[in-house]
Amino acid sequence: MRHNPLPDWTPVITESSELIQKCKRCARELPAGALVCESCHALVHSGTLDALATEAKRLEALGKSREAREQWLAAVPLLPAHSKQALWIEDHARSLDAQTEKPQPGMPESTENKWTQKLGPAGAIAILLAKGKGVLTAIFQLKFLLSFVAFFGFYWAAYGVTFGLGFAILILIHELGHYVDVKRRGLPADMPVFLPGFGAYVRWRALGVSRATRAAVSLAGPFAGFLASLVCAAVWWYTGNSLWAALARAGAWLNLLNLIPVWVLDGGQAAPALSKSQRVLLLVSALALWLILHENMFFLVALGAGYQAFFAGDFPPSSDRRTLAYFVGVLAALGILLHLLSGQSFSQR
Repeated sequence: MRHNPLPDWTPVITESSELIQKCKRCARELPAGALVCESCHALVHSGTLDALATEAKRLEALGKSREAREQWLAAVPLLPAHSKQALWIEDHARSLDAQTEKPQPGMPESTENKWTQKLGPAGAIAILLAKGKGVLTAIFQLKFLLSFVAFFGFYWAAYGVTFGLGFAILILIHELGHYVDVKRRGLPADMPVFLPGFGAYVRWRALGVSRATRAAVSLAGPFAGFLASLVCAAVWWYTGNSLWAALARAGAWLNLLNLIPVWVLDGGQAAPALSKSQRVLLLVSALALWLILHENMFFLVALGAGYQAFFAGDFPPSSDRRTLAYFVGVLAALGILLHLLSGQSFSQR
């Protein structure tokens, strides 16, 4: 699904399913988004996987390699990341790609090759025009680059070229944190799209993905943003150039804002993986950081954590300590960086 953009920053977007179900083999209740039963180790989506494999094999027998590849790849999100089955499917999909591109023995020479030979460079242009769908697809794939250029232009006009470019790159790094974390899990994701004056988002599919995985993907953006801000701070300490301090503080502040656990912010996407007691611990941690570091953003984080603990409900069947540690760790890191950069303004022309 898509979401409405937020001022200055927008989070990762997911498409997910939270259906409550039981294991078909041992009848044990499964946590939301589970791919494997923890009790009997059965694949939760075994029926769907069998149907996809059967259809893919049928298409392969008919010589429809491209369609078969799509069926195989549709099964990947239903398998645990980096499992033997998922890795086999990815390798098999690559072999089907090669079959699609390689001409079969005895097949007549393609019409495209004939046109290329007869018309030379003009033949290639004719083929591109004939493949209008492919050209349009390539154009739409440029939305990442084009939207980033427009995004940079907006902040260039608002704050000057140097701060505008640095600020746009900081947001790009935040979004790439989401993107890289999704891709390393073998899940499909689109490159970031930027909305000038509003923010950016990464769109990915989380069907069959656990709450802990969605939380990790959501927190990967602020963590990447912290690292980028830390680099800017290090350059400032080394050079004394206040521009780098302004970029570091702006990046840290926006990433901290994005960790408020409400709505579609990254903190709001990570909170569902926490149990009620863990949400209370997040509330206490945010209040402690507010009192120690005197950064008012932590009070807003605490309010959001309180809402998640006492009003939101929808608690997971089991707690996830790693998500809580990740969440609090990124909060503390950003808070300390902000505290060290106190007094530095957000923009320097």
